[in-house]
Formats: sequence, structure tokens, C-alpha cells
Amino acid sequence: MNLNSGARLDVLYWKACHPERGSSRVDAMRASRGTPIYPRDHPLQGSFHSAEDDTTARVGERIGDTSHRGSHGRGARAHMNTIIKLDSNENPFGPSPHAIKAMQAVLARCSEYPDDEASTLRLRLAEYHAVKVEQILLAGGLTEFLGMLARAYLAPGLNAVTSERSFIVYRLATEAAGAQLIEVPMRQNGFDLDRVAATVNRNTRIIFLANPNNPTGTMVTADEVDHLLGHVPEQVVVLDEAYHEFAQDFAARGAVTYSRSLDYVRQGRNVVVLRTFSKVHGLAGARVGYGIASKELIARIARQRSMYCVSALAQAGALAALEDSAHIRKAVENNTQEAQRLHSALSGMDYALTPTWANFLYCEIGRDARPFAERLKNEGIWVRPLEQWGAPEAVRITIGRPEQNDALLGAMAKLKIS
Repeated sequence: MNLNSGARLDVLYWKACHPERGSSRVDAMRASRGTPIYPRDHPLQGSFHSAEDDTTARVGERIGDTSHRGSHGRGARAHMNTIIKLDSNENPFGPSPHAIKAMQAVLARCSEYPDDEASTLRLRLAEYHAVKVEQILLAGGLTEFLGMLARAYLAPGLNAVTSERSFIVYRLATEAAGAQLIEVPMRQNGFDLDRVAATVNRNTRIIFLANPNNPTGTMVTADEVDHLLGHVPEQVVVLDEAYHEFAQDFAARGAVTYSRSLDYVRQGRNVVVLRTFSKVHGLAGARVGYGIASKELIARIARQRSMYCVSALAQAGALAALEDSAHIRKAVENNTQEAQRLHSALSGMDYALTPTWANFLYCEIGRDARPFAERLKNEGIWVRPLEQWGAPEAVRITIGRPEQNDALLGAMAKLKIS
């Protein structure tokens, strides 16, 4: 067991995401229009009235209007509190109030070590997903879980397969284990599963499939995953469903089956399903992620787990967040509606967007994304430039609350015409 490997992977991830902000979080703190909106097969096509007219009006009102930049009225330069943070796919409503209360309730017992097995949370998750408790394994976020997976199955001379422009931690975790990551070219900004299957060789041990994909927001259907699994019976297929709730809502609005991932687990297939409390539950800072798989797969991965990797506060918050269906529904419904509005408005400004199934937009701006993102930062808005993902002219934009998105649209319009 390597007790420090998860922490090192977090540092590598930070460096990859923030090359301009120093080598660590400490350094960063110191430095501190008639075109269809969605394609025919996307469930949002035609689901809402077009938001172009009223969005355009809002954008026109916002240009030169600093009221959205906070009570100081001086923009992001005035104070860090005015930042609109749309760069990390976080829940714009924050954690469930019930989760906050639950975490506050255990503060007085922080002198005690947490339950290393996270027994209560694992039992509740097993009930929630209708699997056995032995099929659930918790970690301090999915970054840590991916490191555990890589150490369990990879070594020098072996490889993992994924798509280009997918979650950057797949590469970091694979290389940290001394193995090779093979990145298959994309098809229309999404996974080409036929090429993935054709790329697998005798040294392949893991296939990483982010669904929806981060950062492009694209999805592969349940039928497509079924087809892939039929061609790669020996490899461990990791179905990373960090954005599951958002994708499920998009899919429910159209004749699309998003995922049968838990059915594969119940069938004993060679599949590991990943879920997290960092996105829809708003607990990114608490660090709680988990895997669902057969007992045999879980037992092997668990040997790489660090002791006490999920704190008592995180366990309490996750338990409460799981029960707050109203908070989950609020985040999901806002995301579905605002995705439509943002896509419409930004497309009307001639930005190139890929229809999303997640809580962010993949936006190609037609020029170097990093200085573009810096200019947005000067307007008080943070987005993620994607050169580290192999997309130097694209940014990833988290879908925020309506007023945050109004400010974003005003800034994007200002940069387009400047």
C-alpha cells in the first residue's frame, strides 16, 4: 500500500489543470442564431422554446453593466469574492443544507478517527443502487480511486486505452503506475468505441470510458456500451459516470437510454462503475467518490486503498446529501434549462459548441484559448482553457445559476466584438 500515491496524483492533476498558477495550490494562492440548437437526436432539440430572443436582449443589457460583478460594482479586480467560478464543474448551488448541518454535527468528534470502512455510507449506497455492500468501495474522490485502479491492474509493459480529449487523470494515473495510456482519436468530439475495441491488445488491462466525457460533454448510449463489452470480455472497463444525474435527465427527455452500468455489475461483468459526490451533490471539497463492481474486482482494488481516506465530515455530508432529493432535483433542472439557453446564446454569437449531456459546455472559440480565458478572468469569470487536453482553441464552461450565466454571456459577447 502506497499511502502517499493518492496525494501525489492530486498534485499532478493540479499541475496539469493549472500550468499558469504555479506548482501547487499554495503557489496558486500566492499568485492569486436560426440554426438548430441541438441535433435531432438530442433530447433538448425542441424541448424548450428558443431562448435566443430574450437571451440576446439580456446580453445587450449586460455589456458595460457591472452590476453582476458583486456588490462592490468594480469587477473581479476589486475583490476575489466577485469571481464567478465556472471552471471546475462544481454545483453552483453548493452543498445541500442538510449536508452542511450533518457535517457541522460531527465537528465536535473530529478528535476521533473516522470509520475506516465507511460502513454506514457503504450500506446506504448499496441500498440506493440495489447492490451488495461488498460491491461498494469508497475513496477520497475519484482522482484517488483512479489511482487505486491503476495500481491494481497496471504496471510497466501494460497499457490502458481511452479516447483523446478525455479526463486527464486517466493519463496521470496510468503513467504513475508505469504503464502506457493509448488515446484513440475522437469521432465528432466523442468516443469512437469501434476504434477503442480495435486498439485493445494483449497488454491492455483497462479501458477508461468517461460517460459523459469530460471535457467535451458527449455521451455514448447504453446500446453502444453493450456492443463494446461484447468485444472486450477480458479487459476491465471503467465506466466513469461522474455526471450521471445530469446525463440521465437529458436522456429522460428523449428516446435515449443512457446507461445500464449497474446491470453489468449485477451480472458480474468485468466493469467498474464510478460515481462521485463532487458534482450534483456539491461536495467537491469534501472528497468522496466511490466505485461499484463485482466483489472480486472490489477486493483487488481495495488493497490499494489508504487508511481513513474518507473523513468523518465527508461521510456525514455524503449520507445527508444522498437523501436530499429536492437539492439534487434543483441542480439538475437548472442545469438542463440553462444548458439550452447558453447553447442558444453562444451559438448565436458564432461560438462553436458541442451539445452537452453534462453540467458544462465544450466551446471552440477559434483562437488561442488561454489568453481568451485570461481576458474573461479580467471580467470576473473563470473558465477552463483546454490546451492540456489537446484542444488549444477550446474552453470548458460550467453551467451556473441564471444570473451567473447572464454575466458570462455579457462577457463572451464583449470579447467577441473586441
